[in-house]
Amino acid sequence: MMSSNFYYSFPAIKGRQAGREYFIMMCPLNLISKLLYFDEDELPPEYRAQRVLNKARIPEIADYILGNPTNYVFSSLTASVDGKLIFEPYNDMAFGTLKISMDSRFLLNDGQHRKAAIEEALKINPDLANETISIVLFQDYELEKSQQMFADLNKHAVNTTRSIGILYESRDPMAILTKQIVNNIEMLSMYTDKENSSLSKFSPKIFTLSNIYNTNCRLLKKGQKVTNKDKDFVWAFWNLLCDTILEWNRVKEKKLTASELRRNYVISYGIVLESIGNLTHYLYSKKYDWPTIIAQLKFINWSRENLNDWQGRVFDKNGRIRKSKTNLMLTTIRLKELLKVPLETDEVDINFRGDI
Repeated sequence: MMSSNFYYSFPAIKGRQAGREYFIMMCPLNLISKLLYFDEDELPPEYRAQRVLNKARIPEIADYILGNPTNYVFSSLTASVDGKLIFEPYNDMAFGTLKISMDSRFLLNDGQHRKAAIEEALKINPDLANETISIVLFQDYELEKSQQMFADLNKHAVNTTRSIGILYESRDPMAILTKQIVNNIEMLSMYTDKENSSLSKFSPKIFTLSNIYNTNCRLLKKGQKVTNKDKDFVWAFWNLLCDTILEWNRVKEKKLTASELRRNYVISYGIVLESIGNLTHYLYSKKYDWPTIIAQLKFINWSRENLNDWQGRVFDKNGRIRKSKTNLMLTTIRLKELLKVPLETDEVDINFRGDI
């Protein structure tokens, strides 16, 4: 570490954690790339290996910033600094000015993808330059503790479930429509788990919010824009389906428990719901009388013991549920056959081979 008479200055708050001082400072977005820059060749290999970027994620995050310039939100970055820090408090308070020597080395412990996305977004919208992001900064001479800090931060991180992400989403029109449907159709309102993306053995629910959302995506097969006509179609589909599936209504009538339904029948599985969504989209787009055909689903044998229809499609020979592209397509094809909907030429070939 070299001595320096030149410093960066940032408004900051000082805190203490595990006996160590740390700082939360406000940094303009246009300084992120300059401040949190390091030459990877100067770092030990173990640090570099831990920080390999998944470049496919960067455009997605950058698009989020650019598409929501007035209401995007980012959590703090976390970094270690190997350099001299001087904190100048305001009236002996815990907030003041943090001065960081300009010859300091920084190592980003958490937020590599956010940093890269911010840099990409600034190239397209320079007006973001003076907006700020908070950085939680730890002093770490020779960056000796950074490896363990990286491990600690990621060890205890818990990803939110797909259902929770949909529940809290307020921009995606499909998510908004899905929540409206779940909240207003009695069957879905009573038996949809809005938090978990898989159901426990004894869960009293039949569906997950993510299953309903994915099925809606299959119904419309389109991007962000959802028209009023689309909404009417999706509402009509779920109202019809909830009236049609006898096993669901047996749960509602207390003649069957939700766990018994899931254990003995395939009709609540995500792969089956999405396959029905695929089928209904096909019927709708090809101008079939889709409500009349979908109403015939009540006559299908959804039992898991019906190996002729569901083994090799919904589940494998060991009884494990499969949700690959292949299984989804094969299940959709089987539904077409059961409902006597003519197969397309490529579907005949796929069905014959049993794979894609």
